[in-house]
Amino acid sequence: MGLMELIESGNAEGVKECLSFRLGGEEYGIDILTVREIRAYEKPTRIANAPAFILGVINLRGVIVPIVDLRVKFGVADAKFDGNTVVIILSVANRVLGIVVDSVSDVLPLKQEEIRPAPEFSSGIDASFIVGLASLEGRLLILVDIQALMTSRDMALVDEAKAAA
Repeated sequence: MGLMELIESGNAEGVKECLSFRLGGEEYGIDILTVREIRAYEKPTRIANAPAFILGVINLRGVIVPIVDLRVKFGVADAKFDGNTVVIILSVANRVLGIVVDSVSDVLPLKQEEIRPAPEFSSGIDASFIVGLASLEGRLLILVDIQALMTSRDMALVDEAKAAA
């Protein structure tokens, strides 16, 4: 279920929470229900012939977890690793994987009326994964359907990389 459906199904107040994070100069949000944990970045074990956005795998308490650099996937120009770089461990579509982001901001409650449809994007971002925009306290949040993104065709490469590990 994507973020929009969750928000529409909502609880009594129609409020759902999203985790906000930064990729380059933009702030994004994903459904908090997909997040298992947030970890400091550690260099994963590289997998031969994996696409550039798959950094490798880590062993997380006995589970092999593929690590996807969302900055590379979304075409963020300057993907540097520093003290703020974190990995968000997700549980999506019966798989566990990690996404690398520049930093995590906070958890925000979202109401249906705070979400606007996404405009057409001319950047490298595949707009089919953008479910909307939310303007909160002067911040513009790009809402990502992380489940659709992580179950997309090119994410099959993640499974192949994991199998090769």
